[in-house]
Amino acid sequence: MKKVLTLICAFVLCISTSLCFISCKDTSKKSTGKIRLNEVTHSVFYAPLYVAINLGYMKEYGIEIELVNGGGSDASMTALLSGNADIALMGPETVVYVESSGSTNHPVVFGQLTKKDGSFLISKTPYTSFNYATDLVGKTAIIGRQGGLPAMTFEWICNENGIYNGQNVTLDTSTAFNMMVSVFDSTDAEFCTMFEPTASEYVASGKGYYVGSVGEFSGEIPYTCFMAYPSFIENNKELISNFLKAIKKAYLYISTQPSSEVAKALKPSFDGTSEEGLAIAVEKYLEIDAWASSPVMSKDSFNRLLSVLKNAGTITEDVEFSKVVDNTLASEI
Repeated sequence: MKKVLTLICAFVLCISTSLCFISCKDTSKKSTGKIRLNEVTHSVFYAPLYVAINLGYMKEYGIEIELVNGGGSDASMTALLSGNADIALMGPETVVYVESSGSTNHPVVFGQLTKKDGSFLISKTPYTSFNYATDLVGKTAIIGRQGGLPAMTFEWICNENGIYNGQNVTLDTSTAFNMMVSVFDSTDAEFCTMFEPTASEYVASGKGYYVGSVGEFSGEIPYTCFMAYPSFIENNKELISNFLKAIKKAYLYISTQPSSEVAKALKPSFDGTSEEGLAIAVEKYLEIDAWASSPVMSKDSFNRLLSVLKNAGTITEDVEFSKVVDNTLASEI
Protein backbone atom coordinates (compact mmCIF):
# COMPACT_ATOMS: atom_id res chain seq x y z
CA MET A 1 0.00 0.00 0.00
CA LYS A 2 2.87 2.36 0.78
CA LYS A 3 4.22 1.79 -2.74
CA VAL A 4 0.81 2.58 -4.25
CA LEU A 5 0.58 5.86 -2.34
CA THR A 6 4.12 6.74 -3.44
CA LEU A 7 3.16 6.15 -7.08
CA ILE A 8 0.04 8.28 -6.74
CA CYS A 9 1.94 11.08 -5.01
CA ALA A 10 4.51 11.02 -7.82
CA PHE A 11 1.69 11.21 -10.38
CA VAL A 12 0.00 14.13 -8.63
CA LEU A 13 3.37 15.89 -8.31
CA CYS A 14 3.88 15.45 -12.06
CA ILE A 15 0.44 16.89 -12.72
CA SER A 16 0.97 19.77 -10.31
CA THR A 17 4.26 20.61 -12.04
CA SER A 18 2.50 20.56 -15.39
CA LEU A 19 -0.23 22.81 -14.03
CA CYS A 20 2.35 25.36 -12.96
CA PHE A 21 4.03 25.08 -16.36
CA ILE A 22 0.84 25.86 -18.27
CA SER A 23 -0.49 28.55 -15.96
CA CYS A 24 0.46 31.18 -18.51
CA LYS A 25 -0.68 29.17 -21.56
CA ASP A 26 -3.92 29.83 -23.43
CA THR A 27 -6.14 26.77 -23.00
CA SER A 28 -9.27 28.48 -24.26
CA LYS A 29 -8.50 28.51 -27.98
CA LYS A 30 -11.22 27.89 -30.52
CA SER A 31 -10.54 24.92 -32.78
CA THR A 32 -10.95 25.12 -36.54
CA GLY A 33 -12.16 21.52 -36.73
CA LYS A 34 -8.92 19.69 -36.01
CA ILE A 35 -8.75 17.85 -32.71
CA ARG A 36 -5.47 16.69 -31.21
CA LEU A 37 -6.57 13.58 -29.34
CA ASN A 38 -4.24 11.74 -26.98
CA GLU A 39 -5.30 8.18 -26.10
CA VAL A 40 -3.89 6.49 -23.03
CA THR A 41 -3.16 3.34 -25.07
CA HIS A 42 -4.27 1.77 -28.34
CA SER A 43 -6.85 -0.96 -27.75
CA VAL A 44 -9.83 -2.68 -29.37
CA PHE A 45 -11.54 -1.74 -26.12
CA TYR A 46 -11.87 1.76 -27.62
CA ALA A 47 -13.47 0.47 -30.85
CA PRO A 48 -16.15 3.20 -31.23
CA LEU A 49 -13.43 5.84 -31.55
CA TYR A 50 -11.63 4.01 -34.38
CA VAL A 51 -14.86 3.16 -36.18
CA ALA A 52 -15.88 6.82 -36.02
CA ILE A 53 -12.57 7.76 -37.66
CA ASN A 54 -12.25 4.91 -40.16
CA LEU A 55 -15.84 5.06 -41.45
CA GLY A 56 -15.62 8.79 -41.92
CA TYR A 57 -18.10 9.81 -39.23
CA MET A 58 -15.70 12.40 -37.84
CA LYS A 59 -15.26 13.92 -41.31
CA GLU A 60 -19.04 14.01 -41.77
CA TYR A 61 -19.15 16.34 -38.77
CA GLY A 62 -16.26 18.46 -40.06
CA ILE A 63 -13.70 17.00 -37.67
CA GLU A 64 -10.13 15.98 -38.40
CA ILE A 65 -8.56 13.77 -35.73
CA GLU A 66 -4.85 13.83 -34.99
CA LEU A 67 -4.49 10.70 -32.84
CA VAL A 68 -1.50 10.16 -30.57
CA ASN A 69 -0.86 7.16 -28.32
CA GLY A 70 0.19 8.58 -24.95
CA GLY A 71 1.43 5.25 -23.63
CA GLY A 72 0.18 5.77 -20.09
CA SER A 73 -2.16 7.94 -18.03
CA ASP A 74 0.60 10.18 -16.69
CA ALA A 75 1.83 10.99 -20.21
CA SER A 76 -1.68 11.50 -21.61
CA MET A 77 -2.70 13.80 -18.77
CA THR A 78 0.54 15.76 -19.06
CA ALA A 79 -0.09 16.21 -22.80
CA LEU A 80 -3.51 17.66 -22.01
CA LEU A 81 -2.29 19.86 -19.18
CA SER A 82 0.63 21.21 -21.18
CA GLY A 83 -1.54 22.16 -24.14
CA ASN A 84 -0.10 19.50 -26.45
CA ALA A 85 -3.51 17.82 -26.73
CA ASP A 86 -7.03 19.22 -26.97
CA ILE A 87 -8.77 16.07 -25.73
CA ALA A 88 -7.51 13.04 -23.84
CA LEU A 89 -9.04 9.57 -23.74
CA MET A 90 -8.21 7.94 -20.43
CA GLY A 91 -9.57 6.78 -17.10
CA PRO A 92 -11.49 9.40 -15.07
CA GLU A 93 -9.50 8.45 -11.98
CA THR A 94 -6.74 10.70 -13.33
CA VAL A 95 -8.94 13.78 -12.95
CA VAL A 96 -10.14 12.53 -9.56
CA TYR A 97 -6.51 12.48 -8.39
CA VAL A 98 -5.88 16.00 -9.63
CA GLU A 99 -9.06 17.32 -7.98
CA SER A 100 -8.32 15.51 -4.72
CA SER A 101 -4.84 17.07 -4.68
CA GLY A 102 -6.51 20.47 -4.27
CA SER A 103 -6.15 21.77 -7.82
CA THR A 104 -8.98 23.92 -9.14
CA ASN A 105 -7.52 24.34 -12.64
CA HIS A 106 -7.85 21.00 -14.35
CA PRO A 107 -9.65 19.20 -17.21
CA VAL A 108 -13.10 17.68 -16.79
CA VAL A 109 -14.82 14.65 -18.30
CA PHE A 110 -17.31 15.62 -21.01
CA GLY A 111 -18.14 12.18 -22.41
CA GLN A 112 -17.84 8.50 -21.56
CA LEU A 113 -16.66 5.75 -23.93
CA THR A 114 -16.49 2.53 -21.88
CA LYS A 115 -18.54 1.70 -18.80
CA LYS A 116 -17.01 -1.54 -17.56
CA ASP A 117 -13.64 -3.13 -16.98
CA GLY A 118 -12.63 -4.64 -20.30
CA SER A 119 -10.53 -7.51 -18.99
CA PHE A 120 -11.46 -11.17 -18.65
CA LEU A 121 -10.32 -13.58 -15.96
CA ILE A 122 -8.52 -16.53 -17.55
CA SER A 123 -7.78 -19.79 -15.71
CA LYS A 124 -5.45 -22.66 -16.55
CA THR A 125 -8.21 -25.08 -15.56
CA PRO A 126 -11.89 -25.03 -16.59
CA TYR A 127 -14.71 -24.01 -14.25
CA THR A 128 -18.37 -24.84 -14.80
CA SER A 129 -19.16 -21.94 -12.46
CA PHE A 130 -16.88 -19.56 -10.60
CA ASN A 131 -17.17 -18.01 -7.16
CA TYR A 132 -14.74 -15.30 -6.05
CA ALA A 133 -15.37 -16.06 -2.38
CA THR A 134 -14.21 -19.66 -2.69
CA ASP A 135 -12.37 -20.40 -5.95
CA LEU A 136 -9.62 -17.82 -5.45
CA VAL A 137 -8.68 -19.01 -1.98
CA GLY A 138 -5.06 -20.12 -1.86
CA LYS A 139 -4.50 -19.22 -5.52
CA THR A 140 -2.36 -16.68 -7.39
CA ALA A 141 -3.77 -14.23 -9.93
CA ILE A 142 -1.77 -11.90 -12.17
CA ILE A 143 -3.94 -8.76 -12.35
CA GLY A 144 -1.89 -5.89 -13.83
CA ARG A 145 0.35 -3.16 -12.53
CA GLN A 146 0.04 -1.75 -9.04
CA GLY A 147 -2.01 1.44 -8.98
CA GLY A 148 -3.64 0.70 -12.34
CA LEU A 149 -7.44 0.70 -12.49
CA PRO A 150 -7.67 -2.95 -13.73
CA ALA A 151 -5.70 -4.15 -10.71
CA MET A 152 -7.57 -1.90 -8.29
CA THR A 153 -10.94 -3.04 -9.66
CA PHE A 154 -10.02 -6.70 -9.37
CA GLU A 155 -8.79 -6.26 -5.80
CA TRP A 156 -12.00 -4.39 -4.92
CA ILE A 157 -14.06 -7.33 -6.23
CA CYS A 158 -11.94 -9.71 -4.16
CA ASN A 159 -12.31 -7.63 -1.01
CA GLU A 160 -16.08 -7.40 -1.53
CA ASN A 161 -16.05 -11.20 -1.47
CA GLY A 162 -13.85 -11.53 1.63
CA ILE A 163 -10.66 -12.26 -0.31
CA TYR A 164 -7.58 -10.26 0.67
CA ASN A 165 -4.13 -10.17 -0.86
CA GLY A 166 -1.54 -11.80 1.34
CA GLN A 167 -4.17 -13.44 3.54
CA ASN A 168 -6.10 -15.94 1.45
CA VAL A 169 -5.02 -15.06 -2.10
CA THR A 170 -1.91 -13.79 -3.87
CA LEU A 171 -2.56 -10.90 -6.25
CA ASP A 172 0.45 -10.29 -8.48
CA THR A 173 0.71 -6.58 -9.31
CA SER A 174 4.43 -6.63 -10.12
CA THR A 175 4.15 -7.77 -13.72
CA ALA A 176 4.26 -5.26 -16.58
CA PHE A 177 1.15 -5.22 -18.78
CA ASN A 178 2.95 -6.51 -21.87
CA MET A 179 4.54 -9.34 -19.90
CA MET A 180 1.45 -10.71 -18.13
CA VAL A 181 0.74 -13.56 -20.55
CA SER A 182 4.33 -14.79 -20.73
CA VAL A 183 4.66 -14.69 -16.93
CA PHE A 184 1.34 -16.54 -16.63
CA ASP A 185 2.72 -19.22 -18.97
CA SER A 186 5.99 -19.63 -17.11
CA THR A 187 4.78 -19.62 -13.49
CA ASP A 188 2.37 -21.57 -11.31
CA ALA A 189 -0.15 -18.71 -11.22
CA GLU A 190 -3.65 -20.15 -11.65
CA PHE A 191 -5.33 -16.99 -13.00
CA CYS A 192 -4.55 -13.98 -15.16
CA THR A 193 -6.62 -11.03 -16.36
CA MET A 194 -6.43 -10.28 -20.09
CA PHE A 195 -8.01 -7.76 -22.43
CA GLU A 196 -9.29 -8.67 -25.88
CA PRO A 197 -8.15 -9.88 -28.33
CA THR A 198 -5.36 -11.35 -26.14
CA ALA A 199 -7.86 -13.28 -24.00
CA SER A 200 -9.64 -15.00 -26.92
CA GLU A 201 -6.31 -15.77 -28.63
CA TYR A 202 -4.99 -17.36 -25.43
CA VAL A 203 -8.12 -19.46 -24.99
CA ALA A 204 -8.02 -20.49 -28.67
CA SER A 205 -4.46 -21.72 -28.19
CA GLY A 206 -5.78 -24.28 -25.70
CA LYS A 207 -3.75 -22.93 -22.80
CA GLY A 208 -6.55 -21.33 -20.80
CA TYR A 209 -10.25 -20.99 -20.15
CA TYR A 210 -12.61 -18.07 -19.69
CA VAL A 211 -13.72 -17.73 -16.07
CA GLY A 212 -15.72 -14.60 -16.67
CA SER A 213 -15.70 -10.88 -17.33
CA VAL A 214 -14.16 -8.69 -14.64
CA GLY A 215 -16.56 -5.95 -15.73
CA GLU A 216 -19.57 -8.16 -15.11
CA PHE A 217 -18.29 -8.98 -11.64
CA SER A 218 -17.64 -5.33 -10.75
CA GLY A 219 -20.70 -3.72 -12.31
CA GLU A 220 -20.64 -0.42 -14.19
CA ILE A 221 -17.60 1.78 -13.64
CA PRO A 222 -16.74 4.76 -15.90
CA TYR A 223 -13.60 3.13 -17.22
CA THR A 224 -12.54 5.32 -20.13
CA CYS A 225 -13.69 8.87 -20.86
CA PHE A 226 -13.00 11.91 -23.00
CA MET A 227 -11.77 14.95 -21.14
CA ALA A 228 -10.68 18.52 -21.91
CA TYR A 229 -10.24 21.85 -20.21
CA PRO A 230 -13.54 23.61 -19.38
CA SER A 231 -12.34 26.62 -21.39
CA PHE A 232 -11.77 24.49 -24.49
CA ILE A 233 -15.21 22.94 -24.13
CA GLU A 234 -16.85 26.34 -23.62
CA ASN A 235 -15.22 27.78 -26.73
CA ASN A 236 -15.85 24.70 -28.89
CA LYS A 237 -19.33 23.54 -27.92
CA GLU A 238 -20.41 22.65 -31.45
CA LEU A 239 -17.16 20.81 -32.12
CA ILE A 240 -17.40 18.80 -28.89
CA SER A 241 -21.08 18.05 -29.55
CA ASN A 242 -20.31 16.83 -33.07
CA PHE A 243 -17.41 14.76 -31.75
CA LEU A 244 -19.73 12.96 -29.34
CA LYS A 245 -22.34 12.49 -32.09
CA ALA A 246 -19.73 10.78 -34.26
CA ILE A 247 -18.76 8.47 -31.38
CA LYS A 248 -22.41 7.58 -30.72
CA LYS A 249 -22.99 6.91 -34.43
CA ALA A 250 -20.02 4.53 -34.35
CA TYR A 251 -21.43 2.79 -31.28
CA LEU A 252 -24.76 2.29 -33.05
CA TYR A 253 -22.93 0.82 -36.04
CA ILE A 254 -21.00 -1.59 -33.83
CA SER A 255 -24.10 -2.67 -31.93
CA THR A 256 -26.25 -3.29 -35.03
CA GLN A 257 -23.89 -4.61 -37.70
CA PRO A 258 -22.34 -8.09 -38.01
CA SER A 259 -19.07 -8.35 -36.09
CA SER A 260 -17.31 -9.30 -39.34
CA GLU A 261 -18.23 -5.91 -40.82
CA VAL A 262 -17.17 -4.08 -37.66
CA ALA A 263 -13.85 -5.92 -37.85
CA LYS A 264 -13.31 -4.58 -41.36
CA ALA A 265 -13.94 -1.06 -40.08
CA LEU A 266 -11.42 -1.60 -37.28
CA LYS A 267 -8.74 -3.26 -39.38
CA PRO A 268 -7.01 -0.03 -40.55
CA SER A 269 -6.30 0.75 -36.90
CA PHE A 270 -5.00 -2.75 -36.06
CA ASP A 271 -2.73 -4.04 -38.82
CA GLY A 272 -1.24 -6.70 -36.55
CA THR A 273 -4.58 -8.31 -35.68
CA SER A 274 -6.64 -10.52 -37.99
CA GLU A 275 -10.21 -9.57 -38.88
CA GLU A 276 -11.34 -12.80 -37.23
CA GLY A 277 -9.59 -11.82 -34.01
CA LEU A 278 -11.11 -8.35 -34.12
CA ALA A 279 -14.58 -9.80 -34.73
CA ILE A 280 -14.28 -12.09 -31.71
CA ALA A 281 -13.11 -9.19 -29.54
CA VAL A 282 -16.07 -7.08 -30.66
CA GLU A 283 -18.47 -9.91 -29.84
CA LYS A 284 -16.98 -10.37 -26.36
CA TYR A 285 -17.27 -6.66 -25.56
CA LEU A 286 -20.81 -6.47 -26.87
CA GLU A 287 -21.66 -9.54 -24.81
CA ILE A 288 -20.66 -7.81 -21.57
CA ASP A 289 -22.10 -4.43 -22.66
CA ALA A 290 -18.71 -2.74 -22.24
CA TRP A 291 -19.33 0.35 -24.38
CA ALA A 292 -21.43 3.29 -23.24
CA SER A 293 -24.57 3.69 -25.34
CA SER A 294 -24.76 7.28 -24.08
CA PRO A 295 -21.81 9.59 -23.39
CA VAL A 296 -23.46 10.70 -20.15
CA MET A 297 -21.71 9.48 -16.99
CA SER A 298 -23.98 8.46 -14.13
CA LYS A 299 -23.33 9.42 -10.52
CA ASP A 300 -23.90 5.83 -9.42
CA SER A 301 -21.09 4.48 -11.62
CA PHE A 302 -18.85 7.39 -10.59
CA ASN A 303 -19.46 6.57 -6.93
CA ARG A 304 -18.51 2.96 -7.60
CA LEU A 305 -15.24 4.21 -9.08
CA LEU A 306 -14.61 6.22 -5.92
CA SER A 307 -15.24 3.06 -3.85
CA VAL A 308 -12.60 1.24 -5.90
CA LEU A 309 -10.08 4.05 -5.44
CA LYS A 310 -10.73 4.38 -1.70
CA ASN A 311 -10.43 0.62 -1.29
CA ALA A 312 -7.01 0.79 -2.95
CA GLY A 313 -5.97 3.72 -0.77
CA THR A 314 -5.28 6.06 -3.69
CA ILE A 315 -7.82 8.56 -2.33
CA THR A 316 -9.14 8.94 1.21
CA GLU A 317 -12.22 11.11 0.66
CA ASP A 318 -14.97 11.38 -1.93
CA VAL A 319 -14.63 13.87 -4.77
CA GLU A 320 -17.62 15.92 -5.85
CA PHE A 321 -19.10 14.64 -9.12
CA SER A 322 -19.75 18.11 -10.56
CA LYS A 323 -16.11 19.13 -10.13
CA VAL A 324 -14.90 16.27 -12.29
CA VAL A 325 -17.72 15.63 -14.76
CA ASP A 326 -19.62 18.00 -17.08
CA ASN A 327 -22.54 16.17 -18.74
CA THR A 328 -23.99 19.34 -20.30
CA LEU A 329 -23.20 18.53 -23.93
CA ALA A 330 -23.35 14.76 -23.53
CA SER A 331 -26.93 14.99 -22.24
CA GLU A 332 -27.97 16.63 -25.51
CA ILE A 333 -26.69 13.78 -27.71
